[in-house]
Amino acid sequence: MNENNQERDVYVAIADPTRRKLLGLLSEADELPLHELTSQFQMGRTAVSKHLAILKDADLVIARRVGRETRYRLNANPLKEVQDWVSFYEGFWKERIAKLNLLLEEEK
Repeated sequence: MNENNQERDVYVAIADPTRRKLLGLLSEADELPLHELTSQFQMGRTAVSKHLAILKDADLVIARRVGRETRYRLNANPLKEVQDWVSFYEGFWKERIAKLNLLLEEEK
């Protein structure tokens, strides 16, 4: 998989703790300007912008220009794919645990 395809992948986008924190901050507000997001991190504006670009490529954030600043807002729709994937494995593990409990009960 080349680097551009990885950046568009929702799983790659949310794998980084900085990007997860950005998503969390955006989930608590309608929209935030870049300078407010940057103030929440111990890194420069350029680094935060690069993380936001990856989130934008994965369609997790929407950017709009207002005068000279860029404002960002969360687009949670792509996270549905992650929820569906996790839900499958939640059911998988519940089934396995139920079988294990049955085996343990039989041994008593």
